[in-house]
Amino acid sequence: MSTVAKDTVVSLHYTLRDDKGRILDSSAEGPPLEYLHGHGSIVPGLERALGGKKKGEKLQVVVPPEDGYGPRDPAGRQDVPRDELPDEIDLRPGTQLVVEDETGEERPVWVLTATPDTVTLDLNHPLAGERLHFDVEIVDVRAATEDELAHGHSHGPDGHGEA
Repeated sequence: MSTVAKDTVVSLHYTLRDDKGRILDSSAEGPPLEYLHGHGSIVPGLERALGGKKKGEKLQVVVPPEDGYGPRDPAGRQDVPRDELPDEIDLRPGTQLVVEDETGEERPVWVLTATPDTVTLDLNHPLAGERLHFDVEIVDVRAATEDELAHGHSHGPDGHGEA
């Protein structure tokens, strides 16, 4: 199988830039990114653009905020008493933490500021509100295994946990 479709595992190299052309992330110096297509493993706009593409194709995709990490929510700041967080956590601005929301789901948050009494967290993803510019090369496409489909993610070439 060499066409990207639901339930295929796609390996790709990518470079992600912002509107100013600054590189935000890239797989160029490492292994390709591998994901299970059609299961929400990557931002929706990029996943849609890759559907129907073939192994070896190169493309440029611009993803608006609505199809990326969403619009920036100005109410997405939360002050937390410092004593509610473990002492050993690094609380420098930009540090990512994982917290449990009111439904018990884990979600990433980022430290904006920290004082001895209060930590201000940003509930927005750092790329929320940003237009994303991807340069992509599809390296491989294969059928997902039964285990990958059952788990909802790719397992990499050496099995579960290697992707």
